Amino acid sequence: MIVLGCNGFSRVSEFFSARLGATGINKHYLLGHDAAAALLIDGRLVAAVEEERLNREKKTTDFPSRAIDWCLEEAGITFDDVDLFAFPWNWSPRILDEILDGIRASPLAEDAKAELMGSMTDLFDQVVSHEAMLADFEARTGHRPDPAKVRFVPHHLAHATTGYYLAGMKDAAFLVSDGRAERFSTLAGEIRDGRITVFDDTVTGAQHSMGTMFSAITRFLGFVPNNDEYKVMGLAGYTAPPVPNPFTDRLLRLHDDGRYTFAEPLRTDDPHSHDALFEEYFGPFEDTLAYRARVAAAAQEMLNVATAHQVRHLEKRTDLDRLLFEGGVALNCLNNTPMFEGSRFADLQVSFGASDTGITIGAAAHAWLDDPGTGPADILAAAVEPVTPYLGPAYDDAAIEEALAGFDGRVTVSRLDDDEVVEQVARLLTEKVVIGWFEGRVEHGPRALGHRSILANPGFDDIKDIINTRVKHREPFRPFAPLVLEERAPEIFDMGRKTSSPYMTFVFPVRDAYLDRIPGAVHVDGTSRIQTLTDEGTPRLTALLRRFTELTGTPCLINTSFNVAGEPIVCTPTDALNCFLGTEIDYLILGNHLVAKTESK
Repeated sequence: MIVLGCNGFSRVSEFFSARLGATGINKHYLLGHDAAAALLIDGRLVAAVEEERLNREKKTTDFPSRAIDWCLEEAGITFDDVDLFAFPWNWSPRILDEILDGIRASPLAEDAKAELMGSMTDLFDQVVSHEAMLADFEARTGHRPDPAKVRFVPHHLAHATTGYYLAGMKDAAFLVSDGRAERFSTLAGEIRDGRITVFDDTVTGAQHSMGTMFSAITRFLGFVPNNDEYKVMGLAGYTAPPVPNPFTDRLLRLHDDGRYTFAEPLRTDDPHSHDALFEEYFGPFEDTLAYRARVAAAAQEMLNVATAHQVRHLEKRTDLDRLLFEGGVALNCLNNTPMFEGSRFADLQVSFGASDTGITIGAAAHAWLDDPGTGPADILAAAVEPVTPYLGPAYDDAAIEEALAGFDGRVTVSRLDDDEVVEQVARLLTEKVVIGWFEGRVEHGPRALGHRSILANPGFDDIKDIINTRVKHREPFRPFAPLVLEERAPEIFDMGRKTSSPYMTFVFPVRDAYLDRIPGAVHVDGTSRIQTLTDEGTPRLTALLRRFTELTGTPCLINTSFNVAGEPIVCTPTDALNCFLGTEIDYLILGNHLVAKTESK
């Protein structure tokens, strides 16, 4: 069975811009961001790529026409070969009616209600209804899927299935939390033998969304919502939460059934609805590190308290000992470690596709698991093969050399064998240099996981500032993640009950003996968001780290995404060369080619 999953809408950005003023800093406060496509064949994930990597528009909401074309081409198939088309949204007429009922019952003025109800009805008719989505698919691809082959998967169930599929399809409890789905922002339940049970009393409406509240705080602090929340996370490390914390003491309300609400609900039609409240809590906005850090630390504590409350309730509802955490809130790695350590669960997993980048995988997997022809033996067979994040396009030597020819005179190139790549790059990294690392298939998800990375030596005190200012062009308070061998990670970091963190989804304290040995990878609060490596997962990068450690005694490397602020992670060799020449990256590895800049005459 062949299943194609896709997420993205041709007109959603235009619609939100015209109707709700979602432009500029509010641009990504939208439905359908992180457009992507994924392809499953007989339960095996053979291809997945985000549209942004191909159209070069970060967090694009556009219909994923390039991503779909690439997935089909990678598998050597056409639309006629596809058995099921899966979409990670299910905007039914009943959902629209419930949304309209909620607007009618809101405290908005009557004229504002009428305007908002009209906008939501038009959004449904023109963009997100089943008919609108199929019409969009046909307009952009030239193919009209047979309705019998189409599956509209509720957004949060797509998230839950993403986590389940990528964790090997073992029975697990789940918690999903994000900005909003069709109507809700968070829910919890179980997945047993591929079948999902939602605990209905855990469902929380969009007006009490922790993801949207954190985005509203992100916007208030001057950053781009639904994009820059990690900046707020970085700022939170610069100070302790205020005591008392107005977010936890006055805004957040915890309920006995495990849910939480806000004392002042969000107005999802107004991205600035809480700005005045934030200033009441913290005083007029100040463009200073101290002010931003104080608000960020308070917001982080609120998120931690709310999700820990949900998990405590979930522990009482399930006898399963594995927890999957999915949705955009799950990318808040400052929350994940204490949430897990404070729980009774034996393991907590956050997938590389936890945000909306992964819902096409989840939608496709849900359609496959829900098909009558898929039985326990099929699930077991598919689960045997591990799923890696390296699911996108790869480029062979011929493609790399063709790209290099376009930069003739601007770069010098040395062709190396595999062992020479590891040896030469390890020796280069003993110095204060920055290296672009490009190999294999593009990673899926928002974090560089070793195929499109920027690497550096964390042993230098000022290397973080060098990368932030000369390469990434981003704020100086932003930390960098260290790569570490999985078998050595507990020696260097206090990992508690965790033994691995391959997707940079957990933050751990750095042990005292290593604080001065890897200063470039230690945040101001003495922690690091780590990526653990194994020989099976990333063999060449792991070999590089082993050799670098032999040469220097330093057991980590800095790893950050191969891009500059505001641009997607590079995909093609040409993308990599343009980024290399547009920054102060010192060297570039393109497959087995070591690239340097030609000296200016």
